[in-house]
Amino acid sequence: MKALVTGSTGCVGANVVAALLRRGYDVRAMHRPTSKLDALEGLEVERVVGDLFDPPSLVRAMEGCDWVFHVAAVSDYWRTPPEVIYRVNVEGTRNVVEAALRAGVRRLIYTSSVGALGVPPEGRLLDESSIFNLPPHRFPYGHSKHLAEEVVQEAVAEGLDAVIVNPAAVMGPRDAHWIGGSVLQEVRQGRAWFAPPGGTCWAAATDVGEGHVLAAERGRTGERYLLGGENLTHRRVLEIVARVVGGREPWITFPRWVMGGLERFVRLTRRFVRFPFSPEQVWLSAREIYCDSGKAVRELGYPQTPFRVAVEEAYRWYRERGWM
Repeated sequence: MKALVTGSTGCVGANVVAALLRRGYDVRAMHRPTSKLDALEGLEVERVVGDLFDPPSLVRAMEGCDWVFHVAAVSDYWRTPPEVIYRVNVEGTRNVVEAALRAGVRRLIYTSSVGALGVPPEGRLLDESSIFNLPPHRFPYGHSKHLAEEVVQEAVAEGLDAVIVNPAAVMGPRDAHWIGGSVLQEVRQGRAWFAPPGGTCWAAATDVGEGHVLAAERGRTGERYLLGGENLTHRRVLEIVARVVGGREPWITFPRWVMGGLERFVRLTRRFVRFPFSPEQVWLSAREIYCDSGKAVRELGYPQTPFRVAVEEAYRWYRERGWM
Protein backbone atom coordinates (compact mmCIF):
# COMPACT_ATOMS: atom_id res chain seq x y z
CA MET A 1 0.00 0.00 0.00
CA LYS A 2 1.42 3.36 -1.06
CA ALA A 3 0.36 6.82 0.07
CA LEU A 4 1.03 10.31 -1.27
CA VAL A 5 1.13 13.16 1.24
CA THR A 6 0.80 16.74 0.00
CA GLY A 7 2.02 19.42 2.38
CA SER A 8 4.56 16.95 3.72
CA THR A 9 6.94 19.64 4.96
CA GLY A 10 4.42 21.14 7.38
CA CYS A 11 3.84 19.96 10.94
CA VAL A 12 0.68 17.96 10.23
CA GLY A 13 1.93 16.58 6.92
CA ALA A 14 5.26 15.45 8.37
CA ASN A 15 3.49 13.75 11.27
CA VAL A 16 1.19 11.99 8.79
CA VAL A 17 4.30 10.77 6.96
CA ALA A 18 5.82 9.55 10.23
CA ALA A 19 2.60 7.77 11.24
CA LEU A 20 2.37 6.01 7.87
CA LEU A 21 5.97 4.83 8.15
CA ARG A 22 5.39 3.51 11.67
CA ARG A 23 2.54 1.41 10.29
CA GLY A 24 4.64 -0.01 7.48
CA TYR A 25 3.21 1.88 4.50
CA ASP A 26 5.24 3.12 1.55
CA VAL A 27 5.17 6.92 1.46
CA ARG A 28 5.70 9.49 -1.27
CA ALA A 29 6.12 13.00 0.15
CA MET A 30 5.17 15.84 -2.19
CA HIS A 31 6.70 19.27 -1.76
CA ARG A 32 7.37 22.40 -3.78
CA PRO A 33 10.85 22.99 -5.26
CA THR A 34 11.45 25.81 -2.76
CA SER A 35 10.21 23.95 0.34
CA LYS A 36 12.45 23.62 3.38
CA LEU A 37 12.65 19.92 4.27
CA ASP A 38 13.53 20.17 7.98
CA ALA A 39 10.23 18.59 9.06
CA LEU A 40 11.04 15.41 7.10
CA GLU A 41 14.45 14.96 8.73
CA GLY A 42 15.07 11.31 9.63
CA LEU A 43 12.11 9.99 7.61
CA GLU A 44 13.02 7.56 4.81
CA VAL A 45 10.50 8.47 2.12
CA GLU A 46 10.31 8.92 -1.61
CA ARG A 47 10.21 12.63 -2.37
CA VAL A 48 8.48 14.19 -5.36
CA VAL A 49 8.23 17.80 -6.45
CA GLY A 50 4.71 19.00 -7.22
CA ASP A 51 2.53 22.08 -7.11
CA LEU A 52 -1.17 22.49 -6.36
CA PHE A 53 -1.47 24.74 -9.40
CA ASP A 54 0.33 22.41 -11.79
CA PRO A 55 -2.31 19.69 -12.39
CA PRO A 56 -0.03 17.41 -14.48
CA SER A 57 2.47 17.36 -11.60
CA LEU A 58 -0.33 16.28 -9.24
CA VAL A 59 -1.38 13.40 -11.48
CA ARG A 60 2.24 12.28 -11.84
CA ALA A 61 2.73 12.42 -8.07
CA MET A 62 -0.35 10.23 -7.56
CA GLU A 63 0.67 7.53 -10.04
CA GLY A 64 0.92 4.19 -8.29
CA CYS A 65 -0.56 5.51 -5.03
CA ASP A 66 -3.54 3.92 -3.30
CA TRP A 67 -4.19 6.77 -0.87
CA VAL A 68 -3.74 10.53 -1.14
CA PHE A 69 -3.53 12.64 2.01
CA HIS A 70 -4.20 16.22 0.96
CA VAL A 71 -2.66 18.19 3.81
CA ALA A 72 -1.15 21.13 1.89
CA ALA A 73 -2.79 24.42 2.84
CA VAL A 74 -2.23 27.92 4.11
CA SER A 75 -2.70 27.54 7.85
CA ASP A 76 -0.86 30.62 9.17
CA TYR A 77 -3.88 32.79 8.40
CA TRP A 78 -2.63 35.68 10.57
CA ARG A 79 0.38 36.10 8.25
CA THR A 80 -1.33 35.58 4.88
CA PRO A 81 -3.68 37.77 2.77
CA PRO A 82 -7.22 36.35 2.43
CA GLU A 83 -7.00 36.08 -1.36
CA VAL A 84 -3.99 33.76 -1.02
CA ILE A 85 -5.77 31.70 1.65
CA TYR A 86 -8.80 31.14 -0.61
CA ARG A 87 -6.71 30.39 -3.70
CA VAL A 88 -4.55 27.75 -2.02
CA ASN A 89 -7.14 26.19 0.28
CA VAL A 90 -10.11 26.11 -2.09
CA GLU A 91 -8.78 26.09 -5.65
CA GLY A 92 -5.74 24.04 -4.67
CA THR A 93 -8.05 21.44 -3.13
CA ARG A 94 -10.18 21.44 -6.27
CA ASN A 95 -7.08 20.66 -8.34
CA VAL A 96 -6.08 17.81 -6.01
CA VAL A 97 -9.58 16.32 -6.10
CA GLU A 98 -9.71 16.46 -9.89
CA ALA A 99 -6.26 14.86 -10.12
CA ALA A 100 -7.33 12.11 -7.71
CA LEU A 101 -10.35 11.34 -9.87
CA ARG A 102 -8.16 11.20 -12.99
CA ALA A 103 -5.45 9.12 -11.32
CA GLY A 104 -7.97 6.62 -9.96
CA VAL A 105 -6.68 6.61 -6.38
CA ARG A 106 -8.53 4.35 -3.97
CA ARG A 107 -9.11 6.93 -1.23
CA LEU A 108 -8.51 10.63 -0.53
CA ILE A 109 -8.11 11.90 3.02
CA TYR A 110 -8.66 15.65 3.17
CA THR A 111 -7.18 17.69 6.02
CA SER A 112 -9.73 20.34 6.89
CA SER A 113 -9.75 22.13 10.27
CA VAL A 114 -11.94 22.78 13.27
CA GLY A 115 -12.00 26.28 11.78
CA ALA A 116 -14.40 24.93 9.14
CA LEU A 117 -16.87 24.19 11.95
CA GLY A 118 -17.24 27.81 13.05
CA VAL A 119 -17.57 28.97 16.65
CA PRO A 120 -19.83 27.04 19.05
CA PRO A 121 -22.60 28.71 21.08
CA GLU A 122 -21.42 29.59 24.57
CA GLY A 123 -21.14 26.49 26.73
CA ARG A 124 -21.30 24.10 23.77
CA LEU A 125 -18.66 21.98 22.01
CA LEU A 126 -17.88 21.79 18.32
CA ASP A 127 -18.43 18.38 16.76
CA GLU A 128 -18.80 16.89 13.28
CA SER A 129 -22.37 18.21 12.97
CA SER A 130 -21.28 21.84 13.49
CA ILE A 131 -21.73 24.18 10.53
CA PHE A 132 -19.60 27.22 9.73
CA ASN A 133 -21.54 30.12 11.22
CA LEU A 134 -19.40 33.24 10.82
CA PRO A 135 -19.33 36.03 8.22
CA PRO A 136 -16.49 35.15 5.82
CA HIS A 137 -14.52 38.32 6.65
CA ARG A 138 -14.52 37.37 10.34
CA PHE A 139 -12.50 34.19 9.71
CA PRO A 140 -11.34 33.76 6.08
CA TYR A 141 -9.25 30.69 6.93
CA GLY A 142 -12.17 28.82 8.48
CA HIS A 143 -14.44 29.87 5.62
CA SER A 144 -11.88 28.67 3.07
CA LYS A 145 -11.76 25.26 4.75
CA HIS A 146 -15.55 25.11 4.78
CA LEU A 147 -15.62 25.80 1.03
CA ALA A 148 -12.89 23.21 0.43
CA GLU A 149 -14.95 20.61 2.27
CA GLU A 150 -17.80 21.36 -0.13
CA VAL A 151 -15.43 20.68 -3.03
CA VAL A 152 -14.54 17.30 -1.51
CA GLN A 153 -18.17 16.39 -0.87
CA GLU A 154 -19.06 17.24 -4.48
CA ALA A 155 -16.37 14.77 -5.58
CA VAL A 156 -17.75 12.14 -3.20
CA ALA A 157 -21.09 12.55 -4.97
CA GLU A 158 -19.23 11.87 -8.24
CA GLY A 159 -17.79 8.63 -6.88
CA LEU A 160 -14.57 9.62 -5.11
CA ASP A 161 -13.93 7.69 -1.90
CA ALA A 162 -12.94 10.50 0.46
CA VAL A 163 -12.81 11.10 4.20
CA ILE A 164 -12.44 14.48 5.92
CA VAL A 165 -10.49 15.08 9.12
CA ASN A 166 -10.73 18.29 11.16
CA PRO A 167 -7.65 18.81 13.35
CA ALA A 168 -7.78 21.26 16.24
CA ALA A 169 -4.81 23.50 17.10
CA VAL A 170 -1.71 21.33 16.79
CA MET A 171 1.32 21.14 19.08
CA GLY A 172 4.26 18.79 18.70
CA PRO A 173 7.44 17.87 16.85
CA ARG A 174 8.26 18.61 13.19
CA ASP A 175 6.67 22.08 13.32
CA ALA A 176 9.42 23.69 11.25
CA HIS A 177 7.18 26.63 10.28
CA TRP A 178 6.45 27.60 13.91
CA ILE A 179 2.65 27.36 13.72
CA GLY A 180 1.79 25.93 17.15
CA GLY A 181 5.43 26.23 18.12
CA SER A 182 5.21 30.04 18.03
CA VAL A 183 3.55 29.82 21.46
CA LEU A 184 6.76 28.31 22.84
CA GLN A 185 8.77 31.17 21.36
CA GLU A 186 6.50 33.85 22.80
CA VAL A 187 6.59 32.36 26.29
CA ARG A 188 10.32 31.59 26.27
CA GLN A 189 11.11 35.16 25.22
CA GLY A 190 8.83 36.69 27.87
CA ARG A 191 6.33 38.22 25.44
CA ALA A 192 3.26 36.31 26.70
CA TRP A 193 2.66 38.50 29.76
CA PHE A 194 -1.13 38.52 29.30
CA ALA A 195 -3.67 35.88 28.33
CA PRO A 196 -6.77 36.39 26.18
CA PRO A 197 -10.04 35.43 27.92
CA GLY A 198 -11.04 32.54 25.64
CA GLY A 199 -9.77 29.05 25.05
CA THR A 200 -9.31 26.41 22.39
CA CYS A 201 -8.75 22.72 21.79
CA TRP A 202 -5.16 21.51 21.41
CA ALA A 203 -4.21 18.21 19.79
CA ALA A 204 -0.83 16.47 19.89
CA ALA A 205 0.79 16.48 16.44
CA THR A 206 1.62 12.78 16.75
CA ASP A 207 -2.04 12.01 17.52
CA VAL A 208 -3.18 14.03 14.51
CA GLY A 209 -0.77 12.09 12.29
CA GLU A 210 -2.14 8.80 13.64
CA GLY A 211 -5.69 10.10 13.22
CA HIS A 212 -5.15 10.67 9.51
CA VAL A 213 -3.94 7.10 9.00
CA LEU A 214 -6.79 5.71 11.11
CA ALA A 215 -9.25 7.70 8.98
CA ALA A 216 -7.76 6.11 5.85
CA GLU A 217 -7.98 2.64 7.37
CA ARG A 218 -11.33 2.83 9.16
CA GLY A 219 -13.13 6.04 8.24
CA ARG A 220 -16.48 6.04 6.48
CA THR A 221 -16.72 7.64 3.04
CA GLY A 222 -17.96 11.22 3.13
CA GLU A 223 -17.69 11.48 6.92
CA ARG A 224 -15.91 14.07 9.04
CA TYR A 225 -13.71 13.16 11.99
CA LEU A 226 -12.72 15.86 14.46
CA LEU A 227 -9.16 15.31 15.70
CA GLY A 228 -8.92 17.23 18.95
CA GLY A 229 -7.36 16.83 22.36
CA GLU A 230 -7.54 18.90 25.54
CA ASN A 231 -9.88 21.89 25.83
CA LEU A 232 -7.87 24.58 27.62
CA THR A 233 -8.16 28.27 28.39
CA HIS A 234 -5.45 30.38 26.81
CA ARG A 235 -4.13 31.18 30.28
CA ARG A 236 -3.79 27.48 31.11
CA VAL A 237 -1.95 26.86 27.82
CA LEU A 238 0.56 29.61 28.59
CA GLU A 239 1.05 28.30 32.14
CA ILE A 240 1.80 24.78 30.90
CA VAL A 241 4.16 26.04 28.21
CA ALA A 242 5.98 28.27 30.70
CA ARG A 243 6.60 25.34 33.03
CA VAL A 244 8.08 23.29 30.19
CA VAL A 245 10.25 25.89 28.46
CA GLY A 246 11.19 27.90 31.54
CA GLY A 247 9.39 31.12 30.62
CA ARG A 248 7.27 33.46 32.70
CA GLU A 249 3.58 32.71 33.23
CA PRO A 250 1.05 35.42 32.26
CA TRP A 251 0.20 37.76 35.11
CA ILE A 252 -3.15 39.01 33.81
CA THR A 253 -6.10 37.74 31.76
CA PHE A 254 -7.69 40.49 29.70
CA PRO A 255 -11.51 40.71 29.74
CA ARG A 256 -13.40 40.30 26.49
CA TRP A 257 -14.17 44.02 26.15
CA VAL A 258 -10.45 44.81 26.11
CA MET A 259 -9.92 42.28 23.31
CA GLY A 260 -12.82 43.85 21.41
CA GLY A 261 -11.13 47.24 21.60
CA LEU A 262 -7.80 45.73 20.54
CA GLU A 263 -9.44 44.04 17.56
CA ARG A 264 -10.96 47.32 16.36
CA PHE A 265 -7.65 49.15 16.84
CA VAL A 266 -5.72 46.54 14.85
CA ARG A 267 -8.34 46.52 12.10
CA LEU A 268 -8.20 50.32 11.75
CA THR A 269 -4.42 50.74 11.90
CA ARG A 270 -2.95 47.61 10.30
CA ARG A 271 -2.34 49.46 7.02
CA PHE A 272 0.14 51.67 8.85
CA VAL A 273 1.38 49.47 11.70
CA ARG A 274 2.69 45.92 11.46
CA PHE A 275 1.23 43.69 14.18
CA PRO A 276 2.29 40.11 15.05
CA PHE A 277 -1.38 39.10 14.99
CA SER A 278 -4.47 39.76 12.86
CA PRO A 279 -7.79 41.28 14.00
CA GLU A 280 -9.43 37.92 13.25
CA GLN A 281 -6.97 36.24 15.59
CA VAL A 282 -7.74 38.76 18.35
CA TRP A 283 -11.50 38.25 17.99
CA LEU A 284 -11.21 34.45 18.01
CA SER A 285 -8.92 34.50 21.06
CA ALA A 286 -11.76 35.93 23.14
CA ARG A 287 -14.04 32.95 22.33
CA GLU A 288 -14.13 29.48 23.86
CA ILE A 289 -13.69 27.18 20.86
CA TYR A 290 -13.78 23.78 22.49
CA CYS A 291 -14.24 20.44 20.72
CA ASP A 292 -15.61 16.94 21.17
CA SER A 293 -13.43 14.23 19.58
CA GLY A 294 -15.70 11.40 20.71
CA LYS A 295 -16.60 10.22 17.21
CA ALA A 296 -12.94 9.82 16.18
CA VAL A 297 -12.15 8.04 19.44
CA ARG A 298 -15.07 5.62 19.08
CA GLU A 299 -14.92 4.88 15.34
CA LEU A 300 -11.20 5.22 14.62
CA GLY A 301 -9.47 4.52 17.92
CA TYR A 302 -8.01 8.04 17.83
CA PRO A 303 -5.47 8.56 20.68
CA GLN A 304 -5.56 11.43 23.20
CA THR A 305 -2.14 12.58 24.38
CA PRO A 306 -2.05 15.22 27.17
CA PHE A 307 -1.18 18.73 26.03
CA ARG A 308 1.82 18.95 28.35
CA VAL A 309 3.35 15.87 26.69
CA ALA A 310 2.83 17.46 23.26
CA VAL A 311 4.59 20.62 24.45
CA GLU A 312 7.49 18.57 25.81
CA GLU A 313 7.81 16.72 22.49
CA ALA A 314 7.78 19.99 20.53
CA TYR A 315 10.33 21.62 22.84
CA ARG A 316 12.62 18.59 22.65
CA TRP A 317 12.47 18.66 18.82
CA TYR A 318 13.41 22.35 18.70
CA ARG A 319 16.17 21.92 21.28
CA GLU A 320 17.72 19.00 19.41
CA ARG A 321 18.12 21.28 16.39
CA GLY A 322 19.39 24.26 18.35
CA TRP A 323 16.32 26.29 17.45
CA MET A 324 15.46 27.11 21.07
